[in-house]
Amino acid sequence: VQLQASGGGLVQDGGSLRLSCAASGRIFSINAMGWYRQAPGKQRELVALITNGGSTTYEDSAKGRFTISRDNAKNTVDLLMNSLKPEDTAVYYCNAGIYYGGSLSYYWGQGTLVTVSS
Repeated sequence: VQLQASGGGLVQDGGSLRLSCAASGRIFSINAMGWYRQAPGKQRELVALITNGGSTTYEDSAKGRFTISRDNAKNTVDLLMNSLKPEDTAVYYCNAGIYYGGSLSYYWGQGTLVTVSS
């Protein structure tokens, strides 16, 4: 299984970016999918999570600015980030819980860098 993330880049304060992540390989079904981020010198933290039923959870600073969505038919998860702030600068990682062969395993994407300039 591979998770391929894309969409990071450099954006000005107040700008927007859309991150995308596609899962491929031996997949029976996907449980929760999420986006995490890790800023320099800090621990990786959850930004947003979406279940296979569409329920969402957001980290407090992301509420009202970020929107997570998924396409179950395409095995993809997106993160639309609006009103970006310099403190959103981090490497963003997608994560997915994937069922195959009766087992659930969690996978990480390779990370995509988001830089918000002030």
